[in-house]
Formats: sequence, C-alpha cells, structure tokens
Amino acid sequence: MRTSTIITISIGTAVSGLLAYAVYFDYQRRNNPDFRKALKRDARRQARKAKEENEAQGKRQKEEIKLAVQETLEEGFPKDIEEKEAYFLQQISQGEAMANEGADPVGAALCFYKGLKVYPEPRSLIGIYDNTVPKPVLEILAQMVSYDKDLNVGSFGGGKDSGSESGGHGVE
Repeated sequence: MRTSTIITISIGTAVSGLLAYAVYFDYQRRNNPDFRKALKRDARRQARKAKEENEAQGKRQKEEIKLAVQETLEEGFPKDIEEKEAYFLQQISQGEAMANEGADPVGAALCFYKGLKVYPEPRSLIGIYDNTVPKPVLEILAQMVSYDKDLNVGSFGGGKDSGSESGGHGVE
C-alpha cells in the first residue's frame, strides 16, 4: 500500500469516528433525561467555579490596590515645586506606557495616582483622566482614590463634562 492511501484511510477513519460521536452525543442530549441533567449539572458547576474564582481575584486585587496605596503614602511625595513637576511628568508618562501595554493595570493606575497626588488641582486632572485613561485602569484609580482620605477629587465618571469645570486646561 502507498503512504497516501494509508493517510487517507486514517483521516477517513478519524473523521468517521468524530462524526459518529457527534451523532451519539446529539442523540443522548435529545433523548436521555439523565444525560441532559448531567450536562446541566456540569455547566452549573463550571459557572459556580468561575464565579468563585472571579470573586477571589477581585478580593486579591482590592488588597493589592490597598497595599499599593499604603506603601505609596508611606514613601511620601516631593515637596519642592520643580521636583513635583518632574515627578508628575515621570509618573504620567510611565502610567501611559503601562496602560498602553495593558499588562499591569494596577501598576498603571498607581502611576496615575502618584501623579494625581502631586498635581495642584486634582479635580481638573480627573477630568483629563476620564477622557484619556482606559476604563479598567480608571476604575482601579478610583479605588485607589477612595482609599486615600486626604485626596479630595470629587467623583469619577463625569466623562467629557467634568473636564469643562477646569476650563479645559491640561498638563503638557
């Protein structure tokens, strides 16, 4: 026998087996109540497991955010105007780079938070963030701001209207 004939027979056998299994599965799904119950039970189990994993990840992320804010507050911030300006520009550029990569949204939000802490008018900067920072990073930033009782920025989510309060001034 030729090699091509053996390969064709093997592929045909594999496809026939898959087709037979699909027909069997469909028949069982339609006609066997125990099989349907088992499928539903497995689907519910998988959904419950995914939900528990998401909740656990959410808790871990909240703790990570809280810890990052506490560490940042303990480190302190520059006091001199020139140092604040340089620190602000460094943090914002680093945050933008991290947000564009998308690999570490907590790290990106932390950079934006640090920039917010040294900015003279945090409320106007929030308006700029609303329009430029990706939503997942912005949500993490909102959590960080909520953990910092000394930072008064109003509320997040104002969209394009919140930037108009400051007269549209931004940091270049």
